[in-house]
Amino acid sequence: MKLNRIAPVITLLALSLTAAAQREERTLDTWTFNGKEQVRIPHDWAISGPFDRANDLQTVAVVQNGETEATEKTGRSGGLPWMGKGTYETSVDISKADGRTFTLLFDGAMSEAKVYVNGSFAGEWPYGYNSFHLDVTEYVKDGPNAIRVELENLPESSRWYPGAGLYRKVHLIETAKVHVPVWGVYVTTPHVSAEEATVTVLTEVKGLEDDELVTLETVILDMKGSEIARRTDTRKAGETAQHFVIKNPLLWSPGTPVLYTAKTTVMTGGSKDTEWNIAKWRNRFKVTHGSKVQDAVQTRFGIRSIEVRPEQGFFLNGER
Repeated sequence: MKLNRIAPVITLLALSLTAAAQREERTLDTWTFNGKEQVRIPHDWAISGPFDRANDLQTVAVVQNGETEATEKTGRSGGLPWMGKGTYETSVDISKADGRTFTLLFDGAMSEAKVYVNGSFAGEWPYGYNSFHLDVTEYVKDGPNAIRVELENLPESSRWYPGAGLYRKVHLIETAKVHVPVWGVYVTTPHVSAEEATVTVLTEVKGLEDDELVTLETVILDMKGSEIARRTDTRKAGETAQHFVIKNPLLWSPGTPVLYTAKTTVMTGGSKDTEWNIAKWRNRFKVTHGSKVQDAVQTRFGIRSIEVRPEQGFFLNGER
C-alpha cells in the first residue's frame, strides 16, 4: 500500500479528534432533611447534639474485664443521638438524550442507604463507611428529577460515634453510552527504582457492542502537566492494560507527595482496516485509531514501592 493512499484517511481522523469529551459531573449539595430542614451536604444529623447519656446507655457485662453481672455503662459514642432514621430529598434538572447514562456516586452515607429516583427504587448500600454508586439511567426523565435517600443507624451497630446522614458529597455523573465507569481506571507501579519505573494503567470501558472497537489513548503527565509518555491501543469490549516506562521518576513518599496524572481518552468509530493502516504509520503522523471522542477521565497516582520484609519491617521505595 502506498503512503499517498492512506494520507487522506489519516488527515480526516486527526481532524475528528477535536470533538469534546462527553462527560459532565455535578455535585448535589442542597437537600431537604426529614421533609422540613434545608441542609447542605456534607451533613450529619447528630453532631450538634443534644448530648445525653441515654443515647448510648447499655446494660452489659464486660467479660474481658472479668465481670459476671451486667451493669449500666455509657460514653461509648459520646452521648450523641446518632441512632434512628433520616431522609434526604432533592431535585435536579436533567436533559435526557438517547444513549446517555446517568450515575449517582455517594462518597459516604451512614447507613443502610436506600435510594429512590422519581419514586422508583434505584438501589441500596448497607455499609456506611464505603463509597458506592448506582446506575440510574432507566429511572431519570427530561426535566426535574426527584431523588430521595433513606438512611437508618441501627442500635448497637457501633462501638464509637459513627456519624449519621449524608456525611460526604453526592455526585451526578452523565456520560455517553460508551464510557469509563466509576473507578474504571486502575493504576499500578509493578517496578520502581530511582532510574526508571513501570506504570500499568488498566481501563474498563462500558457500553460497547459485541464487535465494536474502542481506542484508548492514555497520556502520562508529570506534576507540572507536561507529557512524559503516551500510548494508544485499539481493542474490543473488556479491560485494556497499557504499560509505560518512566525514566528517572519522582517517587511518592509522605515527605515528597509527588503525583502524576494518567489522562485517558475513549474513542470509537475505527475499523480493522483503519487500525492496521494507522498502526503502520502512527509514529510518523502521530494520530490515533478512533474517530469520535466518547469519554475522557483523569487519574492521579504516585509512583512508589511498598514491601514488608520478614524480620525487617516495612519498606517504602526500598527504604525501611
